[in-house]
Amino acid sequence: MKSNTEKFGKTPHQPSLWTRADALKVHADDPTTTQPLVSADFPVLSNEVFIWDTMPLRDLDGNITSVDGWSVIFTLTADRHPNDPQYIDENGNYDITRDWNDRHGRAKMYYWFSRTGKDWELGGRVMAEGVSPTAREWAGTPILLNEQGDVDLYYTAVTPGATIVKVRGRVVTTEHGVSMVGFEKVKPLFEADGKMYQTEAQNPFWGFRDPWPFRDPNDGKLYMLFEGNVAGERGSHKVGEAEIGDVPPGYEDVGNSRFQTACVGIAVARDEDGDDWEMLPPLLTAVGVNDQTERPHFVFQDGKYYLFTISHTFTYADGVTGPDGVYGFVADSLFGPYVPLNGSGLVLGNPSSQPFQTYSHCVMPNGLVTSFIDSVPTDESGTQIRIGGTEAPTVGIKIKGQQTFVVAEYDYGYIPPMLDVTLK
Repeated sequence: MKSNTEKFGKTPHQPSLWTRADALKVHADDPTTTQPLVSADFPVLSNEVFIWDTMPLRDLDGNITSVDGWSVIFTLTADRHPNDPQYIDENGNYDITRDWNDRHGRAKMYYWFSRTGKDWELGGRVMAEGVSPTAREWAGTPILLNEQGDVDLYYTAVTPGATIVKVRGRVVTTEHGVSMVGFEKVKPLFEADGKMYQTEAQNPFWGFRDPWPFRDPNDGKLYMLFEGNVAGERGSHKVGEAEIGDVPPGYEDVGNSRFQTACVGIAVARDEDGDDWEMLPPLLTAVGVNDQTERPHFVFQDGKYYLFTISHTFTYADGVTGPDGVYGFVADSLFGPYVPLNGSGLVLGNPSSQPFQTYSHCVMPNGLVTSFIDSVPTDESGTQIRIGGTEAPTVGIKIKGQQTFVVAEYDYGYIPPMLDVTLK
C-alpha cells in the first residue's frame, strides 16, 4: 500500500498558521469569550483523589455516548496525600498545593459513571497496575466501538519517552453501576519522528500527546489528532513573515519567540481497526506564537471543521499573550486552510481576576464545554487560593460561522449524553 505522502506528492497539505498578528487580537475579559467566575465554595468530586483532564466516552463521530443509560467519563487522576509526611508543612498542615503540583508524575486513568450526566460515582482504575508500559498515563480518548460494549482507549504513555498507544477493553453495566473489564494489552502506535514532529532529543521540553481519533464525515477515513511541536532542534526555528502575519508598525520584533513551536498533528489509519497509523504534516502550526496546543479535537457543524485546542498564558511567545483556555479555528475541509475563530482564536478564556480557575476544556458537539477547576482565589488580593482537582461548571457556547459566543452556564461536571447505546 502506498503511503499518503507517495499518493499526494511531497506533502498532502500545507499546515495552516496561527500567526502573531492573529494572537495580537486576543482580548482577555471579552464577555463573549470569557468563562464565568468559578465560586471559591465549589463542591469537590472526591476527597480521595484529584482529577483533571476529563475524557467523555464517545463514538468515532464525536457524539458523547451513554451505555444502557449510564454516562461514563475517564479522567486523569492521582491520589490526594493529606497524611503523607512529604506534603506536611512546617506548621503540621497539609500542603495541598504541593501535592497538586506533583500530580502529573503519578497520573493514572480512572473512570466514573452517572445516571444524570453529573453526580459522578468513582468506578476505579481502567488498567491494573503494571499494564501500562510507562510510569504515567496521560490524556487521550475513550471510543465506544459497538453495541457489544467494546472500548478502545487511546492515550499517551509517558516517561520514559512519549508514545501514542491504545488498549482495548469492554464496558459492562448493571442496574447498580458500570465496570471496565479487559484493558490488559497496550499496543504502541507511534512516536514523534523528528522530521515532522519534534522529539525529546531535539527539545527536552517537547510535547507529543493527547490522541483524538475520529472518522472524517466527508471521506469516511479514520484519522487522529494529537498535540506536537514542529520538528527541529530547539531554538533553530525561524519566525518569518508568514508566521508574523499582518502586524502594525512597531510589532515586527519577534524577540525569542523562535522557541515556541506548537502544532496540531494529524495521522491517518492504514486499517479499519486503528492499529496501524501514518503521521501526516501538522494541520496547524503556532511557531513564534505558542508552545502548546494541547488536547486538540473537532466539532463538525454546518459542513465545517471546527478545530479546538487548549493553551496557557505561560506558553505564549515574547510579545503576544492570552488567557488560559480553549482556542479554535475553522475550515471548510479537513486539511484547511484554517482561520482563527473570533479573529484571534480565543473561544473561552479564564477571567483575568481568576487566571488559573479552569483548564483542559473539551468542546462537545452539543455546544457544551467541560473543564476542571485548577485554583480559585479565596480573598480579594488573590494571594490565598483554593486548589480544585475537580470538575468545573459546564459552559454553553454557540458557534456561528467564524464566531463563538458564551450563552449558558450549567452545573459542575455536567456532561449529558448525546445518544444512548443499548448493549447487546
